[in-house]
Amino acid sequence: MRRQLVSRTEMEIVEIGAVMVCSSTHQPLDEFQTFIQPVLHPKLTGFCRELTNISQSQVDSALSFADALASFLDWANGFAPFVFCSWGNYDRTQFESDCIQHNVAYPFGDRHINLKSEFAKANGRRKKLGVPAALRSVGLTFSGSHHRGIDDARNIASLIPYIFPSSSNVGGS
Repeated sequence: MRRQLVSRTEMEIVEIGAVMVCSSTHQPLDEFQTFIQPVLHPKLTGFCRELTNISQSQVDSALSFADALASFLDWANGFAPFVFCSWGNYDRTQFESDCIQHNVAYPFGDRHINLKSEFAKANGRRKKLGVPAALRSVGLTFSGSHHRGIDDARNIASLIPYIFPSSSNVGGS
């Protein structure tokens, strides 16, 4: 059986998962999670469902991209100032792409930190590691489902102390 795939240019965000981390203590302050209804390909592929553990019914009853982004920003702005961080640049470029597709202004400007690159620098690594490998390298284990927005965000948040040991470059309060 051939796997259904969506081209990279037609991929859409189907979940926003975020953890707000205190810039001084590196402790999680709060979490945000919401699903998003895809419009280009409303029916999730088997590959997407298997990769993310997100069901069709979860996205069928989800918010539009614009409403989900507005809800996320309402939450995040409660911790102003905040910095948008992700593991690599994929999430940033996908947000930019979805904002264009939905005619919504990209809300983060240049406020983005690529934590994958920062982790490599902080830990003297030439090779940039994925989240599970980065966790293993500091003696932590991945919790939850890899590629689920909220689970990835929780695991990435646990790496913040290994990236910014005593810095105030990230987070909310």
